[in-house]
Amino acid sequence: MSAGEEEEVAVASSGSPQALEWKFSQVFGERTAGEEVQEVDIISAIEFDKTGDHLATGDRGGRVVLFERIDARDQGGHRRDLERRDYSVSRHPEFRYKTEFQSHEPEFDYLKSLEIEEKINKIRWCQTANSALFLLSTNDKTIKFWKVQEKKVKKVCDMNLEPSASLSNGSVASSCTSSSSKAYVANGGCIERPLNYLSNDFSFPFGGIPSLHLPVVVTSQETSLVARCRRIYAHAHDYHINSISNNSDGETFISADDLRINLWNLEISNQSFNIVDVKPANMEDLTEVITSAEFHPIHCNMLAYSSSKGSIRLIDLRQSALCDSHCKLFEEQEVAGSRSFFTEIIASISDIKFAKDGRHILSRDYMTLKLWDINMDSGPVATFQVHEYLRPKLCDLYENDSIFDKFECCLSGDGLRVGTGSYSNLFRVFGCSEGSTEATTLEASKNPMRRQIPTPSRPSRSLSSLSRVVRRGADNSGVDTNGNAFDFSTKLLHLAWHPAENALACAASNSLYMYYA
Repeated sequence: MSAGEEEEVAVASSGSPQALEWKFSQVFGERTAGEEVQEVDIISAIEFDKTGDHLATGDRGGRVVLFERIDARDQGGHRRDLERRDYSVSRHPEFRYKTEFQSHEPEFDYLKSLEIEEKINKIRWCQTANSALFLLSTNDKTIKFWKVQEKKVKKVCDMNLEPSASLSNGSVASSCTSSSSKAYVANGGCIERPLNYLSNDFSFPFGGIPSLHLPVVVTSQETSLVARCRRIYAHAHDYHINSISNNSDGETFISADDLRINLWNLEISNQSFNIVDVKPANMEDLTEVITSAEFHPIHCNMLAYSSSKGSIRLIDLRQSALCDSHCKLFEEQEVAGSRSFFTEIIASISDIKFAKDGRHILSRDYMTLKLWDINMDSGPVATFQVHEYLRPKLCDLYENDSIFDKFECCLSGDGLRVGTGSYSNLFRVFGCSEGSTEATTLEASKNPMRRQIPTPSRPSRSLSSLSRVVRRGADNSGVDTNGNAFDFSTKLLHLAWHPAENALACAASNSLYMYYA
């Protein structure tokens, strides 16, 4: 780090004593210089399980790769007590490759002449049972329920020969008399039969058949991970599935496409219930579509979904079977005179996440992160500018379709910080507690050992006002932390926050980068 960077870190730290110092932990699948990345290897989904001991990624080739944490095991190989983890204690989370399996294959809908990609859109972990891992994965049309379990390997051992028999199968054949014709069997033995024995005679030969020598199958102590598809939930969506979310009851989940949200029971794959339908009678009257949906983490009767108009609707399943009407609507009032051609495009919400306690909802649109209190529908309680420097470049971003990129967002388990990705494989972390001025930008891929560069302190924000985050040398000039122009072809769309510690998993192209603080 240069002297100037050290000075900037010191200044930011003095103004924000609670700011985290993010450090690179490890990387999986990093490409070498000049190596071309295959399209099927690009990561398209990422998710921690509830304990944080396992991490799953899905890619555009339809594969699901599982990783397991190994640094928090004691000498006996058992997990430490998860409840004793302390956020203030700095740890170095370490994961290792566990297994992978092919979740989806490319398909073709002959009725609609539509090619269905194998790309994994979302992965969600389900409750574990009997040391087996359960998860849901989906592409555009089909959801699958997977069980991953360790099975003891069965091996074929020696033949069940008598102790007096020779060690080799060939010696069994030599015990046959020369005055008889010999019929050799598959296991290397032979059956004596008289010379006048006819080959098409199915009667027992003279003297009977000697003991058959069969292989013995035994179960060894070795184990292997086996992924088995338990159920397939298909033919329920006319449009592309953009979200799946598990319910806190452990029995049901939802799947959402552009116009409908369906409710499923994990045990029933041949029927679902349509609980939200925003499709108008005339498609020409369509003004908005569903972009993301998620169940409340505690109350099994509540869920939220976002729209392309920048609004979030909270619905209660107890009100009616078809939840076309919402119980709360969260949207920000448009500032007079600020409307432009790109207003609706950049207002579209690409992802929403509930906080662990269910009190807040985090939403990500193209330019900002917004934090909402479910008890306040007047506006977001906090707004974080992710890449304000792009506002003058919206026309160019529209021309190359970058303006339609869908960035995900995440919250820390303690609810004190939020995170999201940006271009040039950058990810940003903001403090969202009262009075926090934390705003950190880190480059995930190009130089993973580089320390973070916190931004200068932001002005304090009220619950109803918008705060503009200004980051020295990046948000205003359009260059990254190394002084290079931003690369819009490299983008960090997918990331996940460890549920119990300050650790981030970031997906940049085909590589998975792990950071901790």
